[in-house]
Amino acid sequence: MLNLKKINTQSKDLQANIPSAEPQYLQKKSAWRLRCVVHPVFSLCLYLLFPLSSFADVEQLINENEDSSLSTRGLKSIAVLQSLKHLEKKSLNSAPFVQELPNAQQVRSLFVATQALPIVDIQLTFHAGSAHDESIEKGLFGVANMAAKLMPEGTDQYSAKQLAHAFDALGAQFNVNAYRDMFIVRLRVLSDPKKLESALDLMLHLINHANFNASGLNLVLNNTKIGQKQVQENPSRLMGIKFYRSLYGQHPYAEPSVGTQGSVKKITPERLKTFRDRLLVAQNSNIAITGDLTAPQATALANKITQNLPQGEPAAAIPEAIEHQDFNLQFIPHHSSQAYITMGHLGIRHADPNRAALEVANRIFGGGSFSSLLSKELRIKRGYTYSASSNLTSTEAPGVFSLTYSTQQDQLMDSIQVAHQTLINFIQQPLTKTQLEETKEGLLRAYPMSFSSNANINAQIASIGFYGLPTDYLNQYQKQINALTVKDVQKAIHQHLHADKLTVVVVAQSLDMKALKNSLNRNIGIEVEQNVHSTDAKTPTKTTLATQ
Repeated sequence: MLNLKKINTQSKDLQANIPSAEPQYLQKKSAWRLRCVVHPVFSLCLYLLFPLSSFADVEQLINENEDSSLSTRGLKSIAVLQSLKHLEKKSLNSAPFVQELPNAQQVRSLFVATQALPIVDIQLTFHAGSAHDESIEKGLFGVANMAAKLMPEGTDQYSAKQLAHAFDALGAQFNVNAYRDMFIVRLRVLSDPKKLESALDLMLHLINHANFNASGLNLVLNNTKIGQKQVQENPSRLMGIKFYRSLYGQHPYAEPSVGTQGSVKKITPERLKTFRDRLLVAQNSNIAITGDLTAPQATALANKITQNLPQGEPAAAIPEAIEHQDFNLQFIPHHSSQAYITMGHLGIRHADPNRAALEVANRIFGGGSFSSLLSKELRIKRGYTYSASSNLTSTEAPGVFSLTYSTQQDQLMDSIQVAHQTLINFIQQPLTKTQLEETKEGLLRAYPMSFSSNANINAQIASIGFYGLPTDYLNQYQKQINALTVKDVQKAIHQHLHADKLTVVVVAQSLDMKALKNSLNRNIGIEVEQNVHSTDAKTPTKTTLATQ
């Protein structure tokens, strides 16, 4: 049985035996935030020379004696730099070695051994994101998000305060998040066996016994109401919600992960427990472990997790979404001085073989900040906007390809015509080899940051486990990018990008929908007016989009 008093006693005994040279930062929750209090030049040198994970463990030394003279801090800084020479040395371009661990419950468990820091990161990823909300009850949007928010708030045996103090005493971090695909539980703790075992027991206790009490639920509901009111004042948020609803229709991805003001009112402690009992089970999970352990130790850890989770069945697969076959135009009246525009269509699954090629294509088109084609056309050449970007999301079911920007009301129609024509040109006109090579180089240069820390590595291997990718995927991805040719990328563009099937959402003071439709049709060579999926609204009216 979990015993918090024993945990606190063990923690004090362990702390008393920690050598003075051992990092102390894990003993204080706030110490995870890196604060450079030394001379700015030295701070910059640290940042340039070492990844965050390499010098986070010296933060306690840096924070000591903040009122000391500059010369004293300089001497301490030298000692700090000296201590870093013993850290594990890695090639910046080498992906970590991912091991597949045997598991008694046949739950996929992946492990990366690192010795740079005496810590362990554990992530449990369940197929229990908001896309599965309606598997509990029709229209019950937001239940996964609510379960994530309330899980740390206590059990029948221990209060949230007691549990938080226990995690702090162990120098551990525990957090829970829900997304469209995933429900994620994370634990970070020292690799000391006693602390690791105690923190793991705490994590399992919360997963299995969180009581989702009514008082905590009511508090979150009140905060949700405030958040929903704020959404009504945020044109960008309104646009995003409308875009997903218009694009996905009745698909599970259509509703926001947080739910709606109407749906969250139906969430009760009993429904949250049903969610937990049905979806937070061993057979619906995968495990990622990164840290200062051996493979046998990590295997024992993963087996303990799966043996102590409830047993059940995998969640049903997320269904296919139905793609629009023509323009789908939507308008939200709003008094904002700026007009907000997004346009896009269904994208690809995470495991799609064309993902690498499309990531390169997206970076060239609109994902490369000010150097992208979209930004050059809208911002640099015409000054229509400060920032324009495109985004490619890949999920369990097909994700989204979209472009987004804001502009002045009097530039709205012209900017949409230019953005749409830029996409058409990108699809029709061949890429240059220079464009491709520069983009590939940029992606490969940034890629090592994906595994520059234990937390980043663990997130990567958790994604590998969740989406069923091979263990050597991190190395495969680099090879895939390197091998891409202009022909490969152009083929992926022609197959997956469609300028004639866009869902377009505009948030503005007014909009001539007929003129917009005709402009888009002219761009693709069609002069005949086609059916539009929204009324021609020109006068601002109150909208309650996020609270329906």
